[in-house]
Amino acid sequence: MTLNSTDEFDVIVIGGGPVGENAASYAIAGSDRTAVIVEHQLVGGECSYWACMPSKALLRPGEVLDTARNMPGVKELVGDASLDVEAVLARRESFTHSLDDSSQVEWAESAGISVVRGHGRISGEKTVDVDGRTLTARHAVVLATGTTASVPNTPGLRDALPWISRDATNMHEVPGRVAVIGGGVVACESATWLLSFGAEVTMIVRGSSLLAKGEPFASELVADALRERGAKILFDADLQSVSRPDAQDTGVGKIHGGPAQLTVGGDTITVDEIVVAAGRKPTSGDLGLSTIGLEDGASVETDDHLGVPGLPWLYAVGDVNGRALLTHMGKYQARVAGDVIAARADGTPLDGKKFSATADHGQIPQVVFTALEVAAVGQTEKEARDAGIDVEILSADIAVAGSSLQQDDYSGHAQLVVDHAKDIIVGATFVGPGVAELVHAATVAVIGKVTLDDLWHAVPSYPTVSEVWLRLLESRRG
Repeated sequence: MTLNSTDEFDVIVIGGGPVGENAASYAIAGSDRTAVIVEHQLVGGECSYWACMPSKALLRPGEVLDTARNMPGVKELVGDASLDVEAVLARRESFTHSLDDSSQVEWAESAGISVVRGHGRISGEKTVDVDGRTLTARHAVVLATGTTASVPNTPGLRDALPWISRDATNMHEVPGRVAVIGGGVVACESATWLLSFGAEVTMIVRGSSLLAKGEPFASELVADALRERGAKILFDADLQSVSRPDAQDTGVGKIHGGPAQLTVGGDTITVDEIVVAAGRKPTSGDLGLSTIGLEDGASVETDDHLGVPGLPWLYAVGDVNGRALLTHMGKYQARVAGDVIAARADGTPLDGKKFSATADHGQIPQVVFTALEVAAVGQTEKEARDAGIDVEILSADIAVAGSSLQQDDYSGHAQLVVDHAKDIIVGATFVGPGVAELVHAATVAVIGKVTLDDLWHAVPSYPTVSEVWLRLLESRRG
């Protein structure tokens, strides 16, 4: 890529994941403005190569096999066959392009976005240093650097060279025995595909539940489903130390040396690999934030325009701002920020809802692709009560014609959190096979503040799993 003589652009984006790509694209759309993405790893970012795409590629085959085993006429063909792990990993590689980002670079360039390889650091107002080269922005600098996995400072754990999420999603060898440290989304999804590959999985959870930020019933159903598939789950577990004398840096996704011994509550657990899924931290420690009065290594606080208060030229989108650590929410924020940058560059007022990231406040959808999917949006019952809402709970098992046709032994549950005074839904959670596709309808209801009285006229198609909406409304009739 040949830059112009001044290395000047209208918009500079540090971070080339889907969030950064969206910010750059929206900021220059339909104009002659210029944008550049600065990326020190792969254009396409965490989601494309180490998170969303590879993880779902690893999870889907196990889901299909589970459905087949509960479908007469098919289960007889499947029998007790296990997954062809080599074929699953090959399909995963097709989605990650074997960590080749050339197609992503081609897309950026076709969209009029330049790409600069290297580590970007803010060096002053509207200036970014990229390994000794200074880029200058006419209008805006956007931070879209995401987060990285955290490894607790447990004695011996870091020396054991455990897998982090990048190893788990890019695995090339299946460990026979695995300890998964954590009980959140990454931990539960990793445990799900490892079990489907035949690994013995022990989950070590500091708290008393899985997916602790969600509804308690979802946690219980996911834990039961993982146990049914062979997982051992240790709650309120104190990981005291780790010993792995033969730890070796064998490469991402390969078993990192010999067996490891974990001391948990006085007991010793021996495993072939450790997956650490104990949270993430902002990738902001080496962004030059202190040069502009911000804290290195911290989340970058923004307003609802995704601008950084006091620095009208600086924006932060995606995980780095700590508002909602989800790819789709980061892309949503990037679209808002891009539109704001474009409007300010054109000198037009920020009138209209598209210029404010309001969905970040209590209206966030998420799907966890575990053995039983968890799809949720908005506030949990506890969050709603803590906010002083007059809460009404509508719940029902997902036991409708559509679910019984989807597979035998279908098991699921749904719950709506209703603001009784306003007669609107403020939160919804669905748990069961294939419920991911239910959450968008709930998201529209939450965002649109659709009353339950109106929802009676949103008739679910028969026979589909979405019939559960009718059961939820009927539960109100007593």
